[in-house]
Amino acid sequence: MKLTEENQKKVTVLEKIANGIIWWVGSIPSLIFHTVFFIVCFALPIFHIVEFEHMLLVLTTVVSLEAIYLAIFIQMSVNKSTEHIEDLKEDVNEIQEDIDEIQEDIEEIQEDVEEIQEDIDEIQEDVEEINEDDDEDDHSERARTVMLKSKVSNNKNDIKNLKDKIKELEGLIESLKKEDL
Repeated sequence: MKLTEENQKKVTVLEKIANGIIWWVGSIPSLIFHTVFFIVCFALPIFHIVEFEHMLLVLTTVVSLEAIYLAIFIQMSVNKSTEHIEDLKEDVNEIQEDIDEIQEDIEEIQEDVEEIQEDIDEIQEDVEEINEDDDEDDHSERARTVMLKSKVSNNKNDIKNLKDKIKELEGLIESLKKEDL
């Protein structure tokens, strides 16, 4: 059964009222009010304003009704807390899944970086061999060698930046894991 918009507004207003009562019942003003109320109730028969049996009958009825409503309000509060805890559990599970996926991505990036590093090492060896043969080569070969060295240097810088980024992501994952705990 769907609630109409008007009924939803009424439910929201009722929930706000219930939340206010729940807050008030668990407050110091509520404790003071109840204490004063009970003192006044027991003072009435002492000052012969009301008979003791009549006061006890009314007081017992009022306290019984109040206990019934308090039990309802307490259950409402417990239900809301349970819903909130379930929502938090779902959020934590989603965050954990995201962290796991990020960890896998970082591991894959780390493997890629290692492969690139191996390729760069091979290129560096080739460049060194070219440098040894440089005396015999003409100026165009020298220019190519310089360009290769430049590319190797750029690749090393890129790898260093990727490694720094991986360390940063790993640190972020560790902090997220600590927050989850």
